[in-house]
Amino acid sequence: MLVTVMLTGLLPFAQTASEDIARAEQERLRVCIEKVETAPEEAFEDSLAWLSGGNRPKARYCNAIALLALDRLEEGASRLEALATAPDPIELEDRILYLAQAGNAWLAGNYPDAAIVALSEALKLNRDDPNIFKDRAAAYLAVERWLEGVDDLNAALDLNPGDAEALSLRARAHLATENYPAAEADMEEALSLEPENIDILVLRGDIREAIRLSKLN
Repeated sequence: MLVTVMLTGLLPFAQTASEDIARAEQERLRVCIEKVETAPEEAFEDSLAWLSGGNRPKARYCNAIALLALDRLEEGASRLEALATAPDPIELEDRILYLAQAGNAWLAGNYPDAAIVALSEALKLNRDDPNIFKDRAAAYLAVERWLEGVDDLNAALDLNPGDAEALSLRARAHLATENYPAAEADMEEALSLEPENIDILVLRGDIREAIRLSKLN
């Protein structure tokens, strides 16, 4: 009975200590994220020091994003994926974030197949984020898997109908499959949303030229 009373009395202190540690780590991560934007080398060195004191998830995340900022995309993406699937007590939202960031890093590093894998894992955890569908679509288009890309862009636009980037990507996919009416319709809608977007204006020229050449055949 005495032991139970003693443990019960210690519990609030243990909880307070744990909360203090969590707050300190969150603050350290905030500082790391700021440094990644302005001084990535310093952020990377800080992450190594943090890791030496314990291989905790936030330290590993700091290290991964610092690597991305240093253009070491393959290393950073691999570490984000490993962190997303680690047995540590990591929040679901954080796992989704790590996978989405890994997918974008793979895509930026010209590894679209790896991006598809990471983003597909993210979509297993969350199918309500239009950006993940859009990012996977971009990876599909990079490997000329046009129909799968269109499917993902349909999903992205169902969730966020006014996304000019998704519309222009879908127009590109339709153009590649010679579905010119659909390509033109998506391009015109995207242009109505962002009339001065250079990429969409170039796309308009590409579609018009493809239509012109098709009429010559």
